[in-house]
Amino acid sequence: MIKPIDIQNIPECVKVIKDSFITVANELGFTAENAPRFTAFAISEERLQYQFSNEHRLMLAYYLDNGRIIGYYSLLLQDNDECELNNLCFLPEYRHNHIGAALLNDAYERAGKEGCVKINIGIVEENKVLRKWYEDNGFVHIGTKKFDFFPFTCGYMEKNL
Repeated sequence: MIKPIDIQNIPECVKVIKDSFITVANELGFTAENAPRFTAFAISEERLQYQFSNEHRLMLAYYLDNGRIIGYYSLLLQDNDECELNNLCFLPEYRHNHIGAALLNDAYERAGKEGCVKINIGIVEENKVLRKWYEDNGFVHIGTKKFDFFPFTCGYMEKNL
């Protein structure tokens, strides 16, 4: 079941995000030293609490029947009737069970209900599997940008709703 989180769920969500993104970090050679701003290393309870309380992001989790959180994403509503999708992830042991698609479809539905006409995402450009997955789910690649503080290229994608 996918539903909004409560503030007390933030520690569990941080763990899910870190555990999900660390597999990408390990695969691509990112470390806390060479990529301290990469999600696996930069996400914290304080950061999510700020996003929850100050940015009023829509923050949702995929819950198992026993109440355990195994997936997460957030939507930042922007002034231009667009939404930014962040940290869509789920625990590695649940991959290939259509949980990512369920989270993504939920994001489309919730973004549409909020009046968003487009969803934007940023990805690690070198993660070809992830880029293909988003393209297979209707996103269009619109560009890249290289930042000095990342050992990778940021890829940008969008999907019209």
